[in-house]
Amino acid sequence: MKQALENLVAQALAKLQDSGELRPDLAVEIQIERTRDRRHGDFACNIALVLARQAGKKPRELAERITAALPAAPAIARVEVAGPGFINFHLAPEAYHQVARDILEAGEAYGRSTLGHGRRVQVEFVSANPTGPLHVGHGRGAAYGAAVANLLVAVGYQVHREYYVNDAGRQMDILAVSLWLRYLQRCGEQLPFPANGYQGQYVIDIATALYELHGERLRRPAHEVASGLPSDEPDGGDKERHIDALIERTRTLLGEADYRLVFDFGLQAILDDIREDLEEFGVVYEEWYSERSLVERGLVRRAIERLKQGGYLYERDGAWWFRSTQFGDEKDRVVIRDNGQATYFAHDIAYHMDKMERGFERVIDIWGADHHGYVPRIKAALAALGDDPQRLDVLLVQFASLWRGGQKIPMSTRAGQFVTLRELRREVGNDAARFFYVMRKCEQHMDFDLDLAKSQTSDNPVYYIQYAHARICSVMRQLAEKGLTWNQEQGLAHLRQLVEPHEQELLMTLSRYPEVIESAALAHEPHQLAHYLRELAHAFHTYYNAHPFIVEHAALRDARLALVLATRQVLANGLRILGVSAPETM
Repeated sequence: MKQALENLVAQALAKLQDSGELRPDLAVEIQIERTRDRRHGDFACNIALVLARQAGKKPRELAERITAALPAAPAIARVEVAGPGFINFHLAPEAYHQVARDILEAGEAYGRSTLGHGRRVQVEFVSANPTGPLHVGHGRGAAYGAAVANLLVAVGYQVHREYYVNDAGRQMDILAVSLWLRYLQRCGEQLPFPANGYQGQYVIDIATALYELHGERLRRPAHEVASGLPSDEPDGGDKERHIDALIERTRTLLGEADYRLVFDFGLQAILDDIREDLEEFGVVYEEWYSERSLVERGLVRRAIERLKQGGYLYERDGAWWFRSTQFGDEKDRVVIRDNGQATYFAHDIAYHMDKMERGFERVIDIWGADHHGYVPRIKAALAALGDDPQRLDVLLVQFASLWRGGQKIPMSTRAGQFVTLRELRREVGNDAARFFYVMRKCEQHMDFDLDLAKSQTSDNPVYYIQYAHARICSVMRQLAEKGLTWNQEQGLAHLRQLVEPHEQELLMTLSRYPEVIESAALAHEPHQLAHYLRELAHAFHTYYNAHPFIVEHAALRDARLALVLATRQVLANGLRILGVSAPETM
């Protein structure tokens, strides 16, 4: 609809330029927007205010000339000049009738566009450390990232979904030690467990599997493991020194080969669980990218060398520092520690260097909100490497809190006190989880009401929307039970009979769907689509309660059924993008 009006305004401007009323070299960018108040029309254009100075005319005078030059169009009932020079378009009912026809003819493709022109975009999301099961916070990032990717696909981008596997670094070493200690306890060794080890039941379960596979081959005496380590007692202990010493002790006692065996056993068990959990949640990836591979392929070394050659690194106190303050960061950052080990940040630089070298025109990172301070240094590194930091968008997702019975559920990942994504899905279902996670802007904190998500009332938005879809399916079953059929050709031929206010409101809401998809995709805001679907469901339920669809008059019946079936199609299309099912019965 907007595109058609933009074309009409463009034709009017071209006519004025051909006649000499406007200069041929005017810079023109036509913008058509929906009006907030339909008493002022359906759409408004501000082109006269934008061009007035260039054209050397008063905005209202220019608006009147543009209006007079508009070509005739059956879809437009009338055009008015309002205020200082806005051009307001009032559409004829027939314009909205065409919407039902467009939807039924396009089917699943309705609302899709070629806006992205096949440009390659990478969306990296979740990327949780494989140190434990996914919890409800990760679930929000998963639902949000998947919806953003689907929206970008819907508007014509070629999307590469990626999970960055943090299979290197200190947290994985802590997991390996935690696993081995639980394994030793399973062997009968009496060992204390470190205060900042991974304490969840899942570690015990993996340790049991390790024992069942390898027996006591990896067993070492408790006194060899624990003697001489720094204390991690609450009073006077040092948890960090203790766990670091325990990591080194574990490496020494096991030897590098067996340490790697324990390390990889834990990594693979948790990674398999994460992959299965996400697939069951409807979240799939084109690639699972290994952090360890950055070192093995020499990418970290190459990134460091490029920064050195560019003069962006300096040595101090035995470590190598990146001059990130030159690019607006609050302080310089270490990339190589004084022990020669690359930092996590150095790995991230190499990873983003590789993203750019893989040819993505845009890279979207979806991170937890606690990574806010990390954004400037990554963009600084890209600039230092000679890449355009504007190609990187970092979207920050706030944590999700769970509520049940009006009480907040406490969670702590390290202590093993958290609700897993799998537990959430089992309690409320995939559909409610996927929808509730994207109802708010990603940067807003989210309170996830478990009781509401499970309720079968109009207060539950996902139930309300799915019920609209199921209701339409029920209408078609009732039609068949009465021995009647829907004639699509006749329905489309008699759309002019849809004159009731509820019908016009529903048609107008349907017409907005392509605009919502485009806006949500470009803004990376799936909540726009979630809110729209609720509005559409409300418009349908209101129509359903006000008018019968299966009426005696065949032409009116077919026209009304064409409208509600178009509604069903848009509901299904929108829910699919959000990863939510469209049930036929409820």
